[in-house]
Amino acid sequence: MNHSFNGSPNALGGSIIHSLFSFTLQTMAEPIIEIRNAGIYQGDNLILDDVNLTVNSGEFVYLVGRTGTGKSSLLKTLYGELPLKKGEATVAGFELKNLHWKQIPYLRRKLGVVFQDFRLLTDRNVAANLKFVLKATGWTDDKQMKEKVDEVLDEVGLKGHGHKMPFEMSGGEQQRVDIARALLNNPKLILADEPTGNLDPQTTDEIMRLFLRIAQNTDAAIVMASHDYIVVKKYPARLIKTEDARVVDNATIADL
Repeated sequence: MNHSFNGSPNALGGSIIHSLFSFTLQTMAEPIIEIRNAGIYQGDNLILDDVNLTVNSGEFVYLVGRTGTGKSSLLKTLYGELPLKKGEATVAGFELKNLHWKQIPYLRRKLGVVFQDFRLLTDRNVAANLKFVLKATGWTDDKQMKEKVDEVLDEVGLKGHGHKMPFEMSGGEQQRVDIARALLNNPKLILADEPTGNLDPQTTDEIMRLFLRIAQNTDAAIVMASHDYIVVKKYPARLIKTEDARVVDNATIADL
Protein backbone atom coordinates (compact mmCIF):
# COMPACT_ATOMS: atom_id res chain seq x y z
CA MET A 1 0.00 0.00 0.00
CA ASN A 2 1.19 3.55 -0.59
CA HIS A 3 -0.96 6.13 1.09
CA SER A 4 0.61 9.58 1.26
CA PHE A 5 0.13 11.95 4.16
CA ASN A 6 0.36 15.62 3.26
CA GLY A 7 -0.70 17.29 6.47
CA SER A 8 1.48 18.86 9.12
CA PRO A 9 2.90 16.73 11.96
CA ASN A 10 0.37 18.24 14.34
CA ALA A 11 -2.41 16.93 12.12
CA LEU A 12 -1.54 13.40 13.25
CA GLY A 13 -4.14 13.64 15.99
CA GLY A 14 -5.94 10.82 17.66
CA SER A 15 -8.73 10.50 15.10
CA ILE A 16 -6.36 10.25 12.13
CA ILE A 17 -4.14 7.77 13.94
CA HIS A 18 -7.20 5.73 14.91
CA SER A 19 -8.32 5.71 11.28
CA LEU A 20 -4.87 4.60 10.16
CA PHE A 21 -4.79 1.62 12.46
CA SER A 22 -8.42 0.74 11.83
CA PHE A 23 -7.58 0.68 8.13
CA THR A 24 -4.61 -1.65 8.61
CA LEU A 25 -6.67 -3.99 10.76
CA GLN A 26 -9.47 -4.13 8.21
CA THR A 27 -7.24 -4.63 5.20
CA MET A 28 -6.84 -8.17 3.95
CA ALA A 29 -3.31 -9.02 5.03
CA GLU A 30 -1.05 -12.01 5.43
CA PRO A 31 0.01 -13.12 8.90
CA ILE A 32 3.61 -12.10 9.57
CA ILE A 33 3.71 -13.50 13.12
CA GLU A 34 1.76 -16.60 14.15
CA ILE A 35 2.38 -18.07 17.59
CA ARG A 36 0.47 -21.02 19.02
CA ASN A 37 0.72 -22.45 22.55
CA ALA A 38 4.30 -21.25 22.87
CA GLY A 39 6.57 -21.04 25.87
CA ILE A 40 9.21 -18.28 25.89
CA TYR A 41 12.39 -19.22 27.75
CA GLN A 42 15.57 -17.55 28.94
CA GLY A 43 17.86 -20.53 29.31
CA ASP A 44 15.90 -23.04 31.38
CA ASN A 45 13.64 -20.37 32.90
CA LEU A 46 10.10 -20.14 31.54
CA ILE A 47 9.33 -16.43 31.08
CA LEU A 48 6.00 -16.52 29.21
CA ASP A 49 3.67 -19.50 28.85
CA ASP A 50 0.81 -20.41 26.54
CA VAL A 51 1.50 -17.55 24.13
CA ASN A 52 -1.01 -17.26 21.27
CA LEU A 53 -0.63 -14.32 18.93
CA THR A 54 -1.13 -13.28 15.32
CA VAL A 55 0.16 -10.05 13.76
CA ASN A 56 -0.66 -9.26 10.13
CA SER A 57 1.22 -7.26 7.55
CA GLY A 58 0.63 -3.54 7.86
CA GLU A 59 -0.27 -3.68 11.56
CA PHE A 60 1.27 -1.49 14.23
CA VAL A 61 1.23 -3.20 17.63
CA TYR A 62 2.49 -2.13 21.04
CA LEU A 63 4.06 -4.70 23.33
CA VAL A 64 3.65 -3.31 26.85
CA GLY A 65 4.26 -4.47 30.40
CA ARG A 66 6.42 -3.81 33.41
CA THR A 67 10.18 -4.28 33.20
CA GLY A 68 11.05 -7.94 33.61
CA THR A 69 7.71 -9.33 32.38
CA GLY A 70 9.10 -10.80 29.17
CA LYS A 71 8.79 -8.14 26.45
CA SER A 72 12.44 -8.35 25.36
CA SER A 73 12.48 -12.13 25.66
CA LEU A 74 9.51 -12.36 23.30
CA LEU A 75 11.17 -10.03 20.78
CA LYS A 76 14.46 -11.96 20.98
CA THR A 77 12.57 -15.18 20.28
CA LEU A 78 10.95 -13.60 17.24
CA TYR A 79 14.29 -12.64 15.69
CA GLY A 80 16.03 -15.88 16.59
CA GLU A 81 18.31 -14.80 19.43
CA LEU A 82 16.43 -17.09 21.85
CA PRO A 83 15.30 -20.56 20.73
CA LEU A 84 11.65 -21.56 20.76
CA LYS A 85 11.51 -24.65 22.96
CA LYS A 86 7.76 -25.11 23.33
CA GLY A 87 4.82 -24.62 20.98
CA GLU A 88 4.79 -23.41 17.39
CA ALA A 89 5.63 -20.07 15.81
CA THR A 90 6.11 -18.73 12.30
CA VAL A 91 7.76 -15.38 11.61
CA ALA A 92 7.95 -14.01 8.06
CA GLY A 93 7.56 -17.53 6.71
CA PHE A 94 10.17 -19.15 8.97
CA GLU A 95 9.17 -21.80 11.50
CA LEU A 96 10.95 -20.98 14.75
CA LYS A 97 10.66 -24.39 16.38
CA ASN A 98 14.00 -26.15 15.87
CA LEU A 99 15.20 -23.31 13.63
CA HIS A 100 18.75 -24.19 12.57
CA TRP A 101 21.39 -21.59 13.35
CA LYS A 102 22.29 -21.43 9.65
CA GLN A 103 18.74 -20.22 8.89
CA ILE A 104 18.83 -17.33 11.37
CA PRO A 105 20.63 -14.88 9.01
CA TYR A 106 17.98 -15.57 6.35
CA LEU A 107 15.20 -14.95 8.89
CA ARG A 108 16.81 -11.66 9.88
CA ARG A 109 16.96 -10.52 6.27
CA LYS A 110 13.15 -10.47 6.41
CA LEU A 111 13.18 -8.41 9.62
CA GLY A 112 14.29 -5.01 10.80
CA VAL A 113 15.29 -4.58 14.43
CA VAL A 114 15.41 -1.18 16.16
CA PHE A 115 17.24 -0.95 19.47
CA GLN A 116 16.96 1.49 22.36
CA ASP A 117 20.74 2.00 22.45
CA PHE A 118 21.13 2.35 18.65
CA ARG A 119 24.08 -0.12 18.37
CA LEU A 120 25.83 1.83 15.64
CA LEU A 121 29.46 1.09 14.79
CA THR A 122 31.37 4.04 16.22
CA ASP A 123 34.47 3.65 14.03
CA ARG A 124 32.71 4.53 10.75
CA ASN A 125 30.27 7.05 9.39
CA VAL A 126 26.54 6.60 8.89
CA ALA A 127 26.77 5.48 5.25
CA ALA A 128 29.44 2.92 6.13
CA ASN A 129 27.28 1.62 8.98
CA LEU A 130 24.43 1.00 6.57
CA LYS A 131 26.66 -0.39 3.83
CA PHE A 132 28.11 -2.86 6.36
CA VAL A 133 24.62 -4.29 6.91
CA LEU A 134 23.93 -4.53 3.19
CA LYS A 135 27.18 -6.43 2.59
CA ALA A 136 26.40 -8.73 5.50
CA THR A 137 23.03 -9.57 3.94
CA GLY A 138 24.38 -10.36 0.48
CA TRP A 139 24.54 -7.06 -1.42
CA THR A 140 27.62 -6.72 -3.65
CA ASP A 141 27.05 -3.91 -6.17
CA ASP A 142 28.53 -0.64 -4.87
CA LYS A 143 26.23 1.56 -6.96
CA GLN A 144 23.11 -0.26 -5.78
CA MET A 145 24.27 -0.12 -2.17
CA LYS A 146 24.87 3.64 -2.37
CA GLU A 147 21.43 4.14 -3.90
CA LYS A 148 19.81 2.07 -1.14
CA VAL A 149 21.68 3.92 1.62
CA ASP A 150 20.60 7.27 0.14
CA GLU A 151 17.02 6.01 -0.16
CA VAL A 152 16.62 4.91 3.47
CA LEU A 153 18.35 8.02 4.84
CA ASP A 154 15.96 10.18 2.84
CA GLU A 155 13.04 8.11 4.14
CA VAL A 156 13.95 8.83 7.77
CA GLY A 157 14.68 12.52 7.17
CA LEU A 158 18.50 12.31 7.11
CA LYS A 159 19.22 13.04 3.47
CA GLY A 160 22.83 14.17 3.10
CA HIS A 161 23.89 12.91 6.55
CA GLY A 162 25.73 9.80 5.38
CA HIS A 163 29.14 11.39 5.96
CA LYS A 164 28.49 12.04 9.65
CA MET A 165 30.03 9.97 12.42
CA PRO A 166 27.64 8.64 15.09
CA PHE A 167 29.22 10.83 17.80
CA GLU A 168 28.42 13.92 15.74
CA MET A 169 24.68 13.16 15.87
CA SER A 170 22.01 13.72 18.49
CA GLY A 171 20.20 10.82 20.11
CA GLY A 172 17.19 11.36 17.88
CA GLU A 173 19.35 11.39 14.75
CA GLN A 174 21.10 8.18 15.82
CA GLN A 175 17.71 6.56 16.38
CA ARG A 176 16.71 7.60 12.86
CA VAL A 177 19.86 5.90 11.55
CA ASP A 178 18.87 2.81 13.53
CA ILE A 179 15.44 2.88 11.86
CA ALA A 180 17.04 3.44 8.43
CA ARG A 181 19.18 0.36 9.06
CA ALA A 182 16.03 -1.62 9.86
CA LEU A 183 14.49 -0.57 6.52
CA LEU A 184 17.44 -1.59 4.31
CA ASN A 185 16.11 -4.94 3.14
CA ASN A 186 12.43 -3.94 2.81
CA PRO A 187 11.45 -5.96 5.90
CA LYS A 188 8.15 -7.73 6.37
CA LEU A 189 8.42 -7.08 10.11
CA ILE A 190 10.04 -4.36 12.22
CA LEU A 191 10.72 -5.17 15.87
CA ALA A 192 11.43 -2.09 17.97
CA ASP A 193 12.67 -2.62 21.54
CA GLU A 194 11.98 0.52 23.61
CA PRO A 195 13.06 2.81 20.71
CA THR A 196 12.05 6.01 22.52
CA GLY A 197 13.32 4.98 25.95
CA ASN A 198 16.36 7.29 25.92
CA LEU A 199 14.79 10.22 24.08
CA ASP A 200 13.29 13.50 25.24
CA PRO A 201 9.54 14.11 24.64
CA GLN A 202 9.97 16.22 21.49
CA THR A 203 12.33 13.71 19.88
CA THR A 204 10.03 10.88 20.96
CA ASP A 205 7.18 12.55 19.05
CA GLU A 206 9.39 12.84 15.95
CA ILE A 207 10.33 9.14 16.11
CA MET A 208 6.71 8.07 16.65
CA ARG A 209 5.56 10.12 13.64
CA LEU A 210 8.28 8.41 11.63
CA PHE A 211 7.03 4.97 12.69
CA LEU A 212 3.49 6.02 11.77
CA ARG A 213 4.61 7.04 8.29
CA ILE A 214 6.39 3.71 7.84
CA ALA A 215 3.28 1.82 8.98
CA GLN A 216 1.15 3.90 6.63
CA ASN A 217 3.35 3.67 3.56
CA THR A 218 4.53 0.04 3.66
CA ASP A 219 3.09 -3.40 4.30
CA ALA A 220 5.58 -4.08 7.10
CA ALA A 221 4.17 -5.06 10.46
CA ILE A 222 5.65 -3.11 13.38
CA VAL A 223 5.83 -4.49 16.92
CA MET A 224 7.09 -1.87 19.36
CA ALA A 225 7.94 -2.72 22.95
CA SER A 226 7.38 0.23 25.26
CA HIS A 227 6.83 1.15 28.88
CA ASP A 228 6.12 4.78 27.96
CA TYR A 229 2.38 4.93 28.52
CA ILE A 230 2.27 8.61 27.56
CA VAL A 231 3.30 7.55 24.04
CA VAL A 232 0.82 4.67 24.04
CA LYS A 233 -2.03 7.00 24.94
CA LYS A 234 -0.98 9.73 22.50
CA TYR A 235 -0.57 7.34 19.55
CA PRO A 236 -3.17 4.61 20.19
CA ALA A 237 -2.89 1.19 18.55
CA ARG A 238 -3.44 -2.47 19.36
CA LEU A 239 -1.98 -3.37 22.76
CA ILE A 240 -0.35 -6.67 23.67
CA LYS A 241 0.56 -6.87 27.36
CA THR A 242 2.97 -9.17 29.18
CA GLU A 243 1.83 -9.88 32.74
CA ASP A 244 2.12 -12.77 35.22
CA ALA A 245 3.97 -14.96 32.69
CA ARG A 246 1.17 -14.52 30.14
CA VAL A 247 0.52 -12.47 27.03
CA VAL A 248 -2.78 -10.55 27.00
CA ASP A 249 -3.91 -9.52 23.51
CA ASN A 250 -6.08 -6.48 22.84
CA ALA A 251 -5.41 -4.97 26.24
CA THR A 252 -6.84 -1.53 26.95
CA ILE A 253 -5.35 1.64 28.38
CA ALA A 254 -7.29 0.93 31.57
CA ASP A 255 -5.36 -2.33 31.93
CA LEU A 256 -2.00 -0.56 32.05
